[in-house]
Amino acid sequence: MPVMNRAEPAAPTASDARALAGVDFTSAPRRGKPVVWAWGHWQRPGLLKLERFEENVSADEFAQALRRPGPWLAAFDLPFGLPRELVATLGWPGDWAGCMTHYAGLTRKAIVETFAAFCDARPVGGKFAHRACDGPAGSSSSMKWVNPPVAFMLYAGVPALLAAGVHLPGLADGDPTRVALEGYPGMVARALIDRRSYKSDTRSQQTADRLIARKDLVDALEQGRWRGLRLKLTHAQRDELVADAQGDKLDAALCLLLAGWADTQAGWGMPADADAFEGWIVAADGQGAGLPPPAPAAKGKRAAVKARVR
Repeated sequence: MPVMNRAEPAAPTASDARALAGVDFTSAPRRGKPVVWAWGHWQRPGLLKLERFEENVSADEFAQALRRPGPWLAAFDLPFGLPRELVATLGWPGDWAGCMTHYAGLTRKAIVETFAAFCDARPVGGKFAHRACDGPAGSSSSMKWVNPPVAFMLYAGVPALLAAGVHLPGLADGDPTRVALEGYPGMVARALIDRRSYKSDTRSQQTADRLIARKDLVDALEQGRWRGLRLKLTHAQRDELVADAQGDKLDAALCLLLAGWADTQAGWGMPADADAFEGWIVAADGQGAGLPPPAPAAKGKRAAVKARVR
């Protein structure tokens, strides 16, 4: 397995003036489901201030946002690579750049048909191939085309990153003042509230339980329960995140926290055994939150919240 080049520059300390961002990505941005950027900066070491949200309602707007002059560092909620096992089985190019070029040249229909045939030939319980980083992150296979359609997120997102000339540590050299990392907000959320669901795009599934989960998750972010990093919010921002039933802004904020963590690590926190073909996910090191999990809320408190939202 090729290992990434470890000659990445050491990441700056939290005192540097680099802008930080977390990006909740969608392969088909539109007004009802935009790409969401959460921009922030260090207020002091360990305290990350959320500045503002930015929305891209088209692929062109996203492409323009990527060309914003640096210095900035962003964690993107989209996969940067495909599983090695999948690519080897299909006989696609075995280098990352060649594979991404080949993948970008396919149609969506061809991707679905090819991946479905791959899955059909495999036993139940092992239909999808996974990247090495999926295990510790708990992320879905990047070849999934539904629930969630991350294969199309890669298909739309990685070519845009490459066209914008951003730097993808370990994968593609680019402008060192604009650094893009793969982040997975679900990993942070699970470390803080376990596997409780906190979002849904379906209105009928935007329940009181999910609202309570978002409230608990935002509480944990403000209190620094993930690796000691606190997210500083205004009252209005806090209310906005709790009310975000689709979870797009909240996921962007979670990715912002991942960007902040990477900003304090040498080489952005890239692991020594990161795969130069499959890519790597920020902080997917099996360490979880790095602090004891929060105590569960009292039953009376949960009942009171449910009563207020009904």
